[in-house]
Amino acid sequence: MIEAIWVDDAVTELRPDFHVLAIGAYGLRNGPSDERSRAWLAGAAAAGVGPDHENVLAWQDAYRAFGAKPQRTRPSVDALVRRLPPPEINLVVDAYNAISIRHVLPIGGEDLAHYEGTARLVRASGEEPFDAMEKGETVIDHPEIGEVVWRDDRGVTCRRWNWRQCVRTRITESTTDALFLLERLAPMSLTELSAAGEELSALLREISPGVRVESRLVSPS
Repeated sequence: MIEAIWVDDAVTELRPDFHVLAIGAYGLRNGPSDERSRAWLAGAAAAGVGPDHENVLAWQDAYRAFGAKPQRTRPSVDALVRRLPPPEINLVVDAYNAISIRHVLPIGGEDLAHYEGTARLVRASGEEPFDAMEKGETVIDHPEIGEVVWRDDRGVTCRRWNWRQCVRTRITESTTDALFLLERLAPMSLTELSAAGEELSALLREISPGVRVESRLVSPS
């Protein structure tokens, strides 16, 4: 799965410094939040990172590059550091949210059982379907033309680069195989991106000792 992931040239033109570390985890045994995951989140929150961090500002600039208003639809890491302590979701989501806060980078998680085809980051045509939750019900929405989106063969899996994930591929307590996308812009170094990936992999192995983990750095074309 991760060997086929790609980033479209139209996205690279916006931010040539963009890299994504893709991590595949197979054989997870997820579950509800517990004392371990609460400690991960609390430890990350204790670092006191705020929305004025240079990594957050870089993502705000990236959003403006494709016409989004980051004050209205915030990059995921921006929204997360404004909401400390972060919410408890489940073990796996708590793990990647803790790493996201600690390293100040957006991380997305996808349930591969509900994924179709190859993950790719593209600029939208505006016709792609996106299933969202509104007032407790699933509705079908569409991205704006030119919006940066993650998608698979079925439709958009995450709008505005990393703003909002679709309902279909969310990681739940029943997820066993998952894809994680750790997204980097300068000034974050590739060394720190790699360290974040190693920390996330370690937490996944703590949650599920038998999990198989693989990773790949997707660089600009």
